[in-house]
Amino acid sequence: MAGICYANRSIAQFHQIILWLRQLEHTPMKLKVVLEPSEEGGFTAYVPSLPGCISEGDNKTEALKNIREAIELYLESVADDDPFSPDSEITEIAV
Repeated sequence: MAGICYANRSIAQFHQIILWLRQLEHTPMKLKVVLEPSEEGGFTAYVPSLPGCISEGDNKTEALKNIREAIELYLESVADDDPFSPDSEITEIAV
């Protein structure tokens, strides 16, 4: 069925494409991390491009260490659900 867009799959597919490209290039992935002071003390860290990827720490260093681990686990879970075959072709279109 040409022309159907599965919007609810686009985020997961986007992350899978990133993982695939990362494996091809063997380069570190750079993601923006937002650090915010927590009302209870310490810091909350989250990654806007990875919905639900959030962590915290008693200080900025700990929050960044914890969010790095959260990112790795997040991306690992996306890679486990990889629906692409090795013969898949990935392209982009502008709308």
